[in-house]
Formats: sequence, C-alpha cells, structure tokens
Amino acid sequence: MNTDMEHHTMIRRTLLLAASIAILGTASPTIAQDAREIVKRSIDNWRGTSSTGEMTMTIHRPTWERSMSMRGWTSGSKKSLIRVTAPKKDAGSGTLMVDNSMWSYAPKVNRVIKVPSSMMGQSWMGSDFSNKDVSRADDIVDQYDHTLLATDEVDGHTVWTIESVPHEEAAVVWGKEVLRIRDDDVLLKQEFWDQDGVLVKTLETLEIGEMGGRTIALRQRMAKTETDDEWTEFSVQSMEFEIELSDNVFTRSNLQNPRN
Repeated sequence: MNTDMEHHTMIRRTLLLAASIAILGTASPTIAQDAREIVKRSIDNWRGTSSTGEMTMTIHRPTWERSMSMRGWTSGSKKSLIRVTAPKKDAGSGTLMVDNSMWSYAPKVNRVIKVPSSMMGQSWMGSDFSNKDVSRADDIVDQYDHTLLATDEVDGHTVWTIESVPHEEAAVVWGKEVLRIRDDDVLLKQEFWDQDGVLVKTLETLEIGEMGGRTIALRQRMAKTETDDEWTEFSVQSMEFEIELSDNVFTRSNLQNPRN
C-alpha cells in the first residue's frame, strides 16, 4: 500500500515538474515578443505608414539659444525627408534618409552630400541628436533583443520599462537602450547607454497631446548626461498621418530642388 502511494506521489511530482518546465520554457519568448511589440507599436504610432508635419527644433546652450522651423515627411520605416523652412539663413537645408543611406543639402554650397557611415555618430545640424538618431527609423525593433523590466501604473496609464540590447552584429554604437512606453504607445523616455555601461544621453517627452487623430509626443528633449544646461527640443505644430506621398518626394533631386 505504501509502495503504491509513494509511486502515485512520485508520478504527481513528475507531472508537476514537467508542467513547470513547460510553463517556464514558454514564458520567456512570450515576454520577449511582448516587449518587442510594445517598441514596434510605439514607433508605428509616431510614423504611421506615412506622415507629414511641421515642427520646431530648439538648440539650447548656456550662453545662447536658436530655433529652426522644419517640415518633415515619412513613408514606411525606410524613407524620410526633413527640410528647414526658417530662419531665412537656414531655409532650404535638408536631410534625406532612404533605407540605410543619408544625404544632406546646404543651399550655400548648392550640393547634395552623402553622409558617410563614419559620420553617423556626429551631431545633426548642430543639435544633441546624432545623424544616426535621425536616420535610424525602426532599427531598434529588429536589430535589438528586448526585455520587459517593469510594469507600472502612472496617471491612469500602464507604463512599461524595456531594456533593448543590440545584436552583436548590429551596426550601432550603443551598449543598450532603456525605454519607458505608455499603454497608448507614447514613448515617455529613452536612455542611451554606451558599451561600458555609462548613460550618455536621454530623450524625454515633456508634452503629450492629440494630433492627426492619434495621441503623440508633442514636445521632446534630448540632453547629454555629461553637460549641464545643454539640450535640444523638438516641438510639433502639426501632423497628418496615412497620407498619399509620391516616391519622388524622397529623392536627391527633390532634396535639392523642392517640388513638394
């Protein structure tokens, strides 16, 4: 009798152990997939399948500050164009991104110049954003592994904290990025850490609102950790999503001689 009971007990324990292993074995991929989807939805919410908008970039330094008005266009995740519209001395300058290539145009020299890969880490238009920051689009979705670190409730919203670590073969300079994303797909904060585990800079959303039929970040600030009172802000004045755009918008010819 005791032998039968011991046998049944052992079977139950074995089944429970097998069930536990099965649950643990499937939990990690599910969490990883959820984290990746959260990041992807956030990017999709900001860009849509296509978009156009007007914005202002303000570069702040301890002894001076300057602002530029811009207009931007995006198509999918691989095409975008940004053109400066004011002040007059900067108007016409622009940046074109197609796939993994970037070109810049300056009216003063009247030349379209391809930005080499060695310059992708350099400042974009003198701001705290790098050329890579502007051109990266959805690289973080497929070239990084994503881990959900925390889930919090903030002001009536669920907020996820996600650690994104690039694949070994990914052409990126960061050791990791840490994102905080709200349940309505708004990116609240993004930290950029180097290969040595040092926080280099942080992108933070300062204002959120409705525009173009969706909730988006209306004002964001990029600031480097090592410098005080130095930052760059983007403020959105108008935004439209899911619009028809010709492929001709995203050409070097249109970058130099605007037709849109």
